[in-house]
Amino acid sequence: MIPFLKMHGLGNDFVVLDARRTPEVLRLREPALARALADRRTGIGCDQLILIEPAPPAASNAAANTRDGARNEADAFMRIVNADGGEVEACGNATRCVARLLLDEIGRPGVSIETVAGRLEARAKRGGLIAVDMGEPRLDWQEIPLAFACDTLHVPLARGAVSDPAACNMGNPHVTFFVPDLAALDIGAIGPGLEHDPIFPERCNIGFAQVLDEERIRFRVWERGAGITRACGTGAAAALVNANRRGLAGRIVEVELDGGTLMMAWRADGRVEMTGPASLSFRGEFDLAAFGG
Repeated sequence: MIPFLKMHGLGNDFVVLDARRTPEVLRLREPALARALADRRTGIGCDQLILIEPAPPAASNAAANTRDGARNEADAFMRIVNADGGEVEACGNATRCVARLLLDEIGRPGVSIETVAGRLEARAKRGGLIAVDMGEPRLDWQEIPLAFACDTLHVPLARGAVSDPAACNMGNPHVTFFVPDLAALDIGAIGPGLEHDPIFPERCNIGFAQVLDEERIRFRVWERGAGITRACGTGAAAALVNANRRGLAGRIVEVELDGGTLMMAWRADGRVEMTGPASLSFRGEFDLAAFGG
């Protein structure tokens, strides 16, 4: 039997598996197994599977950035598998959940998590909140990536009532459409086509933002490989960055998602910091063989 944790960040939910203790869960990188476990009717159900793996050897990440420059080694490696079975590079809400587990396990005020997209630093804050340094946004069209050169502040993309998004990469690709009335949008109808538009060679996370004032943004997202989720940390970071680039908001904002609010700050050093909760729903076990493993 394989132990797991069901966790969520503002309703963006995860099945968290510790491959350091049960290496056989690495088989869940196989798309068919991941889809079976993520199925909400016949599996456990989640937006993403999260695998906590041993940190890479210190020599392989000696150049990684750390907050204080004193430690070269990460505390763990985090792998993210979407509900559709595809691996993705980054997930802000999952990072907070893994950070909470590592903070409790290690007993330090801060931890370092290696991902496919790079090193992420996290620390505990008051009230059980977790702050994560999401790194610097990447803004060049090749870094998103897009299929051709264009101004990433005004991407030539439209579908239905939405058009003219801004793009950035926060460890994974995002575009943000700015709309006057978020409640009027049928995101489930327009999201899939936008995710798979030919302009995105690696598909894309599609965000929809209504700027309420310079310090508040209402935000919803169609996540690549997961569909509509109640929260998206990297999407909230992209919404802040793109709103500020457009002159619509400041550099510190509250991003209001379906599942709750994230505090986002685009700091003076160019890095984006996300602060929010990380919640444990329950613990359980499953038989890997029952899912084809």
